[in-house]
Amino acid sequence: MTTVLVPGSKSVTARALFLSACADGTSSLRDPLRSDDTEAFREGLSALGYATEVSDRTWAVTGRPAGPPLEGAEVYCRDAGTAARFLPALVATGHGRYRVDASAQMRRRPMGPLGTALRTLGVDLVHEDADGHLPVVVNARGVKGGRIELDATVSSQFLTALLLMAPLTRDGLEIVVTGMVSRPYVDMTVRMMADFGVEVVRDGDVFRVAPQTYTARDYQVEPDASTASYFFAAAALTGRTVTVPGLGLGALQGDVEFVRVLERMGADVRFGATDITVTGTGELRGVEVNMRDISDTMPTLAAIAPFADGPVRIVDVGNTRVKECDRLDACATNLRRLGVDAVTGPDWIEIRPGVPRPALVDCHADHRIAMSFAVTGLRTPGLELDDPGCVRKTFPEFHEALADLVARWDRLG
Repeated sequence: MTTVLVPGSKSVTARALFLSACADGTSSLRDPLRSDDTEAFREGLSALGYATEVSDRTWAVTGRPAGPPLEGAEVYCRDAGTAARFLPALVATGHGRYRVDASAQMRRRPMGPLGTALRTLGVDLVHEDADGHLPVVVNARGVKGGRIELDATVSSQFLTALLLMAPLTRDGLEIVVTGMVSRPYVDMTVRMMADFGVEVVRDGDVFRVAPQTYTARDYQVEPDASTASYFFAAAALTGRTVTVPGLGLGALQGDVEFVRVLERMGADVRFGATDITVTGTGELRGVEVNMRDISDTMPTLAAIAPFADGPVRIVDVGNTRVKECDRLDACATNLRRLGVDAVTGPDWIEIRPGVPRPALVDCHADHRIAMSFAVTGLRTPGLELDDPGCVRKTFPEFHEALADLVARWDRLG
């Protein structure tokens, strides 16, 4: 058995930081992800006046149910989509003037549905430049609450931000969702809110949250399932075995379902209570798969698709066009650069079998493109990444971890 220790989940770490900031007391987050995105979130909380302490394996956050301690602050989110989407909702619960900005890359990504929802709730929020994009200025005086409709087809992060904020409103919040992508991320949010003592009443696509107080707690952050996908894919591609501990049948993250796609393609998959093992069987079958709910792993599948025995068609992933880059276009363009036949539509990509040739992959400063095509490189000697360091966003040591895994496989013969 070859084990890979995957760092903490970005999605879980970001939610745990928000929940801890809103809780009554000091929470300890054990094994949080330490990366550019999560550091940006934690530093954003510090800029708002929350007390944070960092030790070897723990982040401690002292919360304040009444909103940010400082009556005004400037917050810079770097490239972090979670920070950029969550923190405007958090500052709305406070009192003062708050400005939230981010990198040029993050400024291009949409914020409109969140801004519209907050303004509907009476929040004084202004987009400084392009409407629906960062930077935003929030002149906060708390949030009364009420009933709103939300389109979450672009990103589930808008719904998560409002749900996390909801218990801090004066009258509670009812959210009627008219469309949703990445539903498992919302399920994760609701489960984590319960872990911190808040109940969400859900009736289909209607979410109701009464005014409540989050409870501080010690919280174990599970490994990142999206990051684990690269190691699972590597095993399926090379006919090897890998086990990732800390993920299993009770995992919070929907992206663990990526291994079921590998199973359909021919890999052997074993779900344990606290681990997942994938073994490549020497074959990868062509498949058509809807990845709407696990779209962060779309590039992982696209990167190994050329080695399947038939076409791989991935559908219902239009939201990946508004991530760190247009991931559908980035995957197709890079695959064609490698000599692989790949075509896309508005929300799909189809990759036909081929033998990738060495080429320079354009990462588009996107960690998921870089990590996915690093896996392609396991069977494409000479493949290079133009920006391997962009993995710092979620896993700074990724390349070393992948190389170590391959070296251990080689020693096993």
